[in-house]
Amino acid sequence: MAFTPLHDRVLVRRLEGEEKTAGGLIIPDSAKEKPAEGEVIAVGAGARDEDGDRVAMDVKAGDKILFGKWSGTEITLDGEDLLIMKESDIMGLLG
Repeated sequence: MAFTPLHDRVLVRRLEGEEKTAGGLIIPDSAKEKPAEGEVIAVGAGARDEDGDRVAMDVKAGDKILFGKWSGTEITLDGEDLLIMKESDIMGLLG
């Protein structure tokens, strides 16, 4: 995949949610909530501060993250549905 996010943007692959409830009921696709977990695929170089210096990113490729339900912009690259979001939309790291 030839895509590099710019500035403080992050490319994320959404992690799929559970197919069954704790009681064993299968959840149909139409009733599933969009998961708010993902894996970072690529990161930009970081935003610049008021002095023009780069602010290092807190996440890196391979990190598992938690983000807001409506965060990011959905795109399709190489037939795969991905999200581009600002680093500030990421709530935290998982694991």
